[in-house]
Amino acid sequence: MIYFNLVYLLVFIFGLVVGSFLNCVIYRLEVGGSFLKGRSFCPHCKHILSWQDLIPVFSFLFLKGKCRYCSQKISLQYPLVEIATGLLFLLIFNFQFSIFNYLIACFLIVIFVYDLKNYIIPDKVIYPAIALAFLYQIFSNFKFPISITNFKFLITNFYFPFLSAIGMAIFFLTIVLISRGKWMGWGDVKMVFFMGLFLGSPKILVALFLAFFIGASVGLILIFLGKKTLKSEVPFGPFLVTGTFLAMFFGERIIDWYLNLFSLR
Repeated sequence: MIYFNLVYLLVFIFGLVVGSFLNCVIYRLEVGGSFLKGRSFCPHCKHILSWQDLIPVFSFLFLKGKCRYCSQKISLQYPLVEIATGLLFLLIFNFQFSIFNYLIACFLIVIFVYDLKNYIIPDKVIYPAIALAFLYQIFSNFKFPISITNFKFLITNFYFPFLSAIGMAIFFLTIVLISRGKWMGWGDVKMVFFMGLFLGSPKILVALFLAFFIGASVGLILIFLGKKTLKSEVPFGPFLVTGTFLAMFFGERIIDWYLNLFSLR
């Protein structure tokens, strides 16, 4: 029992560290910098941060949410992304453990935060995510030795995720063209193509249903609170990411519940 608790703690701490790195990626995407080189610095005073300023969550709490050097407020984004990444890493470890899922989670977190802040899904993130999902579907379904039978197996298993990706992308592209980009953006088209490759069918349907349902619910709440109007622009990427995570962890259970609900009638 102590061993498992220690493993969970280490996974969570690792998630916090990765979340700190993802915050760096998000910021440098916004300012056009490279996240592969250069030391971290305060976005306000540009002072280089020391190691005690970079401890995930704890540095934020110790510094009371302010920069050590200029006393400007540190965005809540930083501890929230770190904690969210830690929790997601725990869920992946417990339910869907694979290096691939950890990498996909990192892409999704960056997309969630970046689109929420900037109302755009960056090509520098979504294209590598699509490439990763594409390669994973190929290699995970490829069997040795090379033979006609194994090649047919690859085509058959790759067909459904690819068809899901194409189908959902066409559906969203239709919405973009009809609304002239007012309801959906081109980034959403690329996002659902990725979701189709990653989730396949029928999980992609679960993800999209949840994304639309949660998006509509949040939108109505914001309108009720006076934060938004019917004409206000709301980024849809965060809801697509949320739907993807929910389908990833609970998609099969939701599908089974739905089928059982109709079988009882």
